[in-house]
Amino acid sequence: MFGLSAGAAIVFAIILAALVLFATEVVPVDITALGILVALLLVQPVTEQLAMWGVLQGPVYVLTEPGSDVTAVSQGLSGFASTATITVLAMFILSAGVRRTGAIQILGSKVAAYTRDDETRQLGATIGLVSPISGFINNTAAVAILLPMVTDLAHRGKSSPSKLLMPLSFASMFGGTLTLIGTSTNILASEITGRLGRELGIATLEEFSMFEFTGLGIVVMIVGTIYLMTVGRLLTPARIKPAEDLTEEFEMADYLTEVVVREDSPIVGETVQSALEGSDFDVDLVQLIRDDDVFLEPLGPKVIQPGDVFAVRTDRETLVELMDVDGLDLLPEVEVTDTELETAERSQNLVEVVIAPGSSLVGATLASSNFRQRYDATVLALRRGESLIRKRMDRAQLRVGDTLLVQATADSIDRLNDNRNFIVAQEVTRPDYRKSRIPVAVGIVAGVVGLAALTPIDIATAALTGSLGMVLTGCLKPTEIYDAVQWDVIVLLAGVIPLGVALEVTGGAALIADGIVVVAPSLPPIFVLGLMYVVTALLTNVISNNASVVLMIPVAVEVATQLTVNPFAFVLSVTFAASTAFMTPVGYQTNLFVYGPGGYRFTDYVRVGGPLQALLAVVTTVGIAAIWGL
Repeated sequence: MFGLSAGAAIVFAIILAALVLFATEVVPVDITALGILVALLLVQPVTEQLAMWGVLQGPVYVLTEPGSDVTAVSQGLSGFASTATITVLAMFILSAGVRRTGAIQILGSKVAAYTRDDETRQLGATIGLVSPISGFINNTAAVAILLPMVTDLAHRGKSSPSKLLMPLSFASMFGGTLTLIGTSTNILASEITGRLGRELGIATLEEFSMFEFTGLGIVVMIVGTIYLMTVGRLLTPARIKPAEDLTEEFEMADYLTEVVVREDSPIVGETVQSALEGSDFDVDLVQLIRDDDVFLEPLGPKVIQPGDVFAVRTDRETLVELMDVDGLDLLPEVEVTDTELETAERSQNLVEVVIAPGSSLVGATLASSNFRQRYDATVLALRRGESLIRKRMDRAQLRVGDTLLVQATADSIDRLNDNRNFIVAQEVTRPDYRKSRIPVAVGIVAGVVGLAALTPIDIATAALTGSLGMVLTGCLKPTEIYDAVQWDVIVLLAGVIPLGVALEVTGGAALIADGIVVVAPSLPPIFVLGLMYVVTALLTNVISNNASVVLMIPVAVEVATQLTVNPFAFVLSVTFAASTAFMTPVGYQTNLFVYGPGGYRFTDYVRVGGPLQALLAVVTTVGIAAIWGL
């Protein structure tokens, strides 16, 4: 029963390597997925060659059965043509169409007017807004759109953003369980389930309908909301103290000051760029004040004159050396605050910027990426979880979720806001919202849902039709659709889908199921169902949620088949567990979104998310058994 074929052994080795790489993120997860795909594609041709040389007895097949009409290459590349991959791609475009109209931002501003400085109202509004929205636009996109609104909500209401941002992420996961299109996980699980049903001849295994599990999703959302409003609220720490402005929040008092250039300064007559290039000091020139004028980046071409006043970011020790070497005097009794830094344009010049998943800056440094010159922006501080870095930031390798305190012109901030590498964590006034298209964009999303739910048109076709509609109606410009797609997620899906195929073809899924079934006879079926939830949840908190679904659904179906219980119930258990990863910041993209802006520790996710994960394990397991039966 436990015989391990050569194909299964190779697949398990690839899975083990993938789990390590997913968990450690030595390379980005999409590159790991691409590596999985390449490894699977190479197995058959390489072993065929080795067999010809007499090294092996015969070739090893991992993607197709020997003699199959389907080639290994077509199976391996099937992830790129998968309906799940295409649907997720289209959902990114639909979400961008809604975002470009400003509909959700306008709704958020109305919510902010209602909540004011009442933390209970703020928390309730955050959860109540993101959960239902996440059911109809991808929950990752919903958090990216609402994060600035929630951060501003906390600042205006003098609340800690830490008390609102983790609930924002968790509530988006509740909403993702409401419909088929709530998460990419649901869409992927639907396709895998339909494929397994056809291949194994199990009539009860079909692709999910739009509202297949909405009833259970509502239960999960209600229970989760009650938890976050009560126990979760007590457990969520206020890591970032309520502050009047961002310079206070980032504790910049000892790192920001103003200096004046003396008449005899050796840097008089030099450009700012040449003066900085000839210096090894850890210093940033934030803004230049000359008479009644205030200048921001780009400061490099400015010629330094006597009497120029520079706002600088540095530490006290470096400041003393800088004043002596460069002929500068410290301006007495000057406090550099948000107001001081925003006098140049009398508009918002200071913002928090989060490094987004898939950002090209991940692994780079501020120096190697030429951040200042590339974006005409100055980084004053970097927050990583609860840690604040305000010295030698240019040497720190950037990670997903890092939060940068950035000063720049309003135009530069607009460009950062439009850049997929970043999430600007404050609301930026956008004159280019296509407000006249709000009814159209909302109508298109509603039409996609209606077509998929009420007609024979499948979700991929409906979503692609809606994406085209977003462009034809002017909600999106043609060039914007490419920026709307999170290509790392698309590559991740395309790379891991063949892994599920290989697990099934080589008998690996059956082998894992055999191990579970050995202990299962001593347990009631509902306990085995709960076990599948717990195993998937633990796996998802360490690796990608989509990878968890690919690995666990074939196993769940095999376990259910061997126990002669309802396989669809086991599929749903895996799907819900993979869509709700609360215990680590790396378990779900939305957790990473709020990690830096909330100033959280890794253990905060365990403290708040652990009890919630355990609670929903029970609620989901009992709910599935009650609604679909075993």
